[in-house]
Amino acid sequence: MIDANTKLICLMGHPVKHSFSPYIHNYLFDKYNLNYKYVCFDIEQTDIKQAINSIKYLKMKGANITIPYKEKVLEYLDEISFEAKVIGAVNTIKNENGKLIGYNTDGVGFVKSILDKNYNIKGKKFLILGAGGSAKSIAVELAKYSPEFIHIKNRNIENAAQVCNTLNENFNILTKYSSLPVNKEDIETIDILINTTPLGMSPNDNTCIIDTNLKIQKRILVCDIVYNPQETKLLKWAKRNNMDTISGIYMLINQAIKSFNIWTDINVEKTDEKEIQKRVGV
Repeated sequence: MIDANTKLICLMGHPVKHSFSPYIHNYLFDKYNLNYKYVCFDIEQTDIKQAINSIKYLKMKGANITIPYKEKVLEYLDEISFEAKVIGAVNTIKNENGKLIGYNTDGVGFVKSILDKNYNIKGKKFLILGAGGSAKSIAVELAKYSPEFIHIKNRNIENAAQVCNTLNENFNILTKYSSLPVNKEDIETIDILINTTPLGMSPNDNTCIIDTNLKIQKRILVCDIVYNPQETKLLKWAKRNNMDTISGIYMLINQAIKSFNIWTDINVEKTDEKEIQKRVGV
């Protein structure tokens, strides 16, 4: 029930109509008897500064930030966590008595999706497609687990180089960067492939970051952070090539639960994860 004491938490981005976040957070708010409501706001680029300031003015509890504003919002915050500063992107904001603090839960959410499926990260070879905020957050979190190397591939090679520079400055890790497209050799020399671009996301779900005619003998793990649809064209290609896959829906759930913890200091129960998975159709 909404009353005079209800606190608002929102998602800000463009577009946001595909988001599952309200289903996740409103379930958790009800489960833990919190008088909060979660809504989505589609924000135009010219309005993002005012939108972030409104978190203070409207005394919201906090917000999630999605594409294309994860990097832009940094300049409007009062404080930024170490991880978010290294990554250069924020996806979670907490309003602490009028002070806006930025965090990044994308990398934590993604890594948990791999670890939950009993995959190792240490000593593995990674290929990350894309070099935006999500790519950076995932790469930084992976680097903590000592992979053998991380290869960043992006249309704009300067952005790929920037991600590698961030990793090299903060971790003792081998990195490589190159421009798209992805070729057969790229895939056959890695253990885990991760798409962090929006290619394949509804309503453009017939698009794919790689050539789906490629035939690959090596059995790798293919991950897509796109969660709508849950089985993207990339994941369908991977399954045809007898590869293991992880949908972006797991990262979404995991990063949302971490955001919930930042706002509320509550650690959710394992049964909540299962219930959320059911509610979003996993």
